[in-house]
Amino acid sequence: MNESKVGIGTVTKGWLMYKLLLMTLMLVIWMLLQALQLDEEMAIQTLFHGKYAVNRAAHAAAQQLDMALLSKGEVRIDEAEAAEQAASYLRYNLRLDDRGEPLHDSLLRSSAEVLVFDVINGNEAFPYLYRSVEHNYEVVLQGPSVVMIVRMDYQRAFSVLEPIQWEIKGAAELVRS
Repeated sequence: MNESKVGIGTVTKGWLMYKLLLMTLMLVIWMLLQALQLDEEMAIQTLFHGKYAVNRAAHAAAQQLDMALLSKGEVRIDEAEAAEQAASYLRYNLRLDDRGEPLHDSLLRSSAEVLVFDVINGNEAFPYLYRSVEHNYEVVLQGPSVVMIVRMDYQRAFSVLEPIQWEIKGAAELVRS
């Protein structure tokens, strides 16, 4: 009789071990899913931050008028000044140093690379269809404009996600009143 009680107790202890093992496994899976979700949310936050930075940089660049030509009545964007302002705004908004490397408080861990910086001036007929097949980008411009495409990498916080790389596109037109 005592042997059967020992057998029942052994079976009960065995079930408890399996339940404990199952609970531990479920906890590990839950932690991985939580890390994945957190990493995805941080990646989207970084993408939005990058998009805002590119839009601001393109807008600042598009406002750089060539004053010499403006005095003659021609509205054109000063390409050199536009490039300088775009780089400055991009560095400020992405928290990059003068070499383009991320500062300690930046969302990025690697530098952002400007792939395309095009100034479309009055020598084009407007509305103008800007198309970049290489970067899969198309936009209709109504006046002198700046187009920027910047490559950004998201260095994941956990090793659950694969590394992500974006080509962030932005265009801005010269504001006329």
